[in-house]
Amino acid sequence: MTDIISPKAMLFDLDGTLLDTARDMGNALNKMLAQYALPLREYDEYRPIASHGAKGMLALGFGNTLADFSYDTLRAEFLSHYEQQLQHHTCLFNGVRQVIEGLHSANLPWGIVTNKPGYLTTNLLSHYPELRQAHIIISGDTLPQRKPHPAQLVKAQQHIGVAAEQIWYVGDAERDIQAARAATMVPVLAEYGYICPSEGPEHWDTALRIQSPDALLEYLN
Repeated sequence: MTDIISPKAMLFDLDGTLLDTARDMGNALNKMLAQYALPLREYDEYRPIASHGAKGMLALGFGNTLADFSYDTLRAEFLSHYEQQLQHHTCLFNGVRQVIEGLHSANLPWGIVTNKPGYLTTNLLSHYPELRQAHIIISGDTLPQRKPHPAQLVKAQQHIGVAAEQIWYVGDAERDIQAARAATMVPVLAEYGYICPSEGPEHWDTALRIQSPDALLEYLN
């Protein structure tokens, strides 16, 4: 861990950081697996994978048989199932609302940078007026590049007009940490999110690790 300064702006990943989307993603996967006569997956199996999106979920569900199918076809099927039940179980993580209120009270700009496809991001955020207050929302298809490439974060930084080194990026995946470092932002790991221990998160180059969203509140003033 390195010394950090209080943020002048804050950016967030979406799945596993602001929103708990794992059950809806897992249920979408299981609908597919049932159609393909493959074993269903339990919550404890798919939760650590949820931040990896369609690619991670399909790899979990199809395993070694994944190469036997057209990945693009499977991905389209998964996203279709997911879109149909996008908001059945999804909710804000406890403490997110308080953090957003704290950011507004401190007059700090904030935004969302996610690899989720834009049409799903827009649909999902329509259920959360708190999240729609973000100063900028960048999805996985907003630019040609996606995290861990820093381009999305750089675009967000340019929009909000705060020096990169004064912006915190909060996410629950290694690619979030890598993108923040590449964009010269302060990387904050949301350890409450979707992290698989086998990924070695203890070795990720973070500036700060938090156990709940509201842990950020003490740094806002």
